[in-house]
Amino acid sequence: MNALRAEWTKFRTAPGNLWLLTAVVVVTVAGGAATIASVRTGDLAEYSLTGVQLGQAVVAIIAALMVGGEYRTDMIHTTLTATPRRLTVPAAKAVVVAGVVAVSGAVSVTVSLLVGREIRPGLVPAEEAVLRAAYGSVLYLILIALLTVGVAFAVRDTAAAIGVVLGLLYVFTIVAQMVPDPEVRTELQQIAPMSAGLAIQATRDLADQPVAPWDGLGVLALWAAGSLLIGGVSFRLRDA
Repeated sequence: MNALRAEWTKFRTAPGNLWLLTAVVVVTVAGGAATIASVRTGDLAEYSLTGVQLGQAVVAIIAALMVGGEYRTDMIHTTLTATPRRLTVPAAKAVVVAGVVAVSGAVSVTVSLLVGREIRPGLVPAEEAVLRAAYGSVLYLILIALLTVGVAFAVRDTAAAIGVVLGLLYVFTIVAQMVPDPEVRTELQQIAPMSAGLAIQATRDLADQPVAPWDGLGVLALWAAGSLLIGGVSFRLRDA
């Protein structure tokens, strides 16, 4: 509990974190609003939540700063003096980051759906899939945050962690879409963290998707778990 309290204190007192959390909401809602304003038919939930693809970048920045900031200021030594059990530190950071992202993600998703309904009241949501898409989008953002925490502990640098995560999310997905062979393209989309994870938002034609919604989110969870494992082991074995 002391480690969690310490990490929460660091997070809420760090300059800029409140603005970044606000940016998650603003960017996510704005992205969804722009998308749904450009369509006339389709599913309300699926289009309203497209802003998550933008909001995840801010989430990655928040998580990377949570870890990399301590290495930049050399405060990591103070942290380890106060919390000598090494694995407690990444665990506490992961819990705090997941918590704040869960709150901002829930607000983002809720407001995005409300704004989407106001912009296009005629669009009919797939009611049986709305809750799954909404809850799944929040879980998606949490998993992106955890993925970034693990990467940040592995590379020990804020900019490098952001670059690695954004590369995995955007570049991997773009490359997968450009592959000419449809079978290979589908396989890459099934393992790419962003395309697989965002399958949770699909509300129509699920049989035509590269991966099922919960299966796709499970793929992202594996990426996050692997990242946390590598980052935790790296932090445990290396000098601070």
